Amino acid sequence: MTYPQTTVPVRYARWDGVGRPFTLVSSSTSLVPERGALLVRVDLATLCGSDLHTVEGRRPSPVPALLGHEQVGTVVGVGEGGVRCMDGTPVVPGMRVVWSVTSSCGACERCLRKLPHKCLRLRKYGHEPLHENAPLTGGFATHCVVLPGTAVVAVPRDLPDEVASPASCATATAAAAVSAAGPLDGRRVLVTGAGMLGLTAIAMAATAGARVVAVDPNPARRDQALVFGAADAVDGSGAPAAADAAMDFSGQSAAVQHCIDALDVGGRAVLVGSVSPGASVALDPERVVRGLHTVVGVHNYCPEDLATAVRFLAAHHRTFPFADLVGHTYALDCMEEAITAGRRGEAPRQAVAPGLL
Repeated sequence: MTYPQTTVPVRYARWDGVGRPFTLVSSSTSLVPERGALLVRVDLATLCGSDLHTVEGRRPSPVPALLGHEQVGTVVGVGEGGVRCMDGTPVVPGMRVVWSVTSSCGACERCLRKLPHKCLRLRKYGHEPLHENAPLTGGFATHCVVLPGTAVVAVPRDLPDEVASPASCATATAAAAVSAAGPLDGRRVLVTGAGMLGLTAIAMAATAGARVVAVDPNPARRDQALVFGAADAVDGSGAPAAADAAMDFSGQSAAVQHCIDALDVGGRAVLVGSVSPGASVALDPERVVRGLHTVVGVHNYCPEDLATAVRFLAAHHRTFPFADLVGHTYALDCMEEAITAGRRGEAPRQAVAPGLL
């Protein structure tokens, strides 16, 4: 007599703290997860800047941990009660998906205020303490358990893994920033920081009809900004040109100041990169009042932003070379090499293919 398979073998790269190597761990997990959850095979994960900051000790994190929160995968198990994509489509085994960086309860004060990405019971993939009995909470593993309360979006078949993987963080966050900047058709838009998020926001804003000026001290990044739709790219050494909207992805105080100083009447500054303490910037209250300025912060994103990210990539990945932003692909047991390449900045993203041996 034969019995159906109930568990699957898994492997994950355990991060054991600053200055210590990753440990490759082999285990197994239930093929059918808890009610309302998914078991997804991770096909590709990309190395985000926050992963690098964690490994370098520049960002607080539980130890040990399973890092990684930008990934694309294939569903292999669906919990009781089922799960639906953002558009209402039932999730089924074999479906290719991306999922949000957070899971939310849906019932707390913040969720009810339409701030699920700041849920009082928030769980965040790649940022959770590692529990050996339930370790699959990050992307640097062969599988991930996608928890109830997580936004899930199906990925079109023709969207390459290296383009889809960053949707869960970089692309969705850029979509949230562009949304916060307001209607952009015919507007003058300033983008400071032409890394992965900045380049994505430039492409989105340009596609929306904006005239985009990119600011980055790196000449190679300025060249990339032009390829991704910027009308001009400068090093930021001069006085900022007037802008209707300004978005900062660098997190550098000088760049934030550049954005605020650039705002024309009715302008909006959207700050995204300032996720760690930095030097203060000057804010003239009179100029804000008389100029009708708005300054808004974007951290994480709403589920709708993930759906927007996938739609944008599906529609425009042949127009803008998103695939070229991902460098080499490493096996799961080569995390150290991937981290080293990420530190060198050889490309905005490095990739890890957990199934690669």
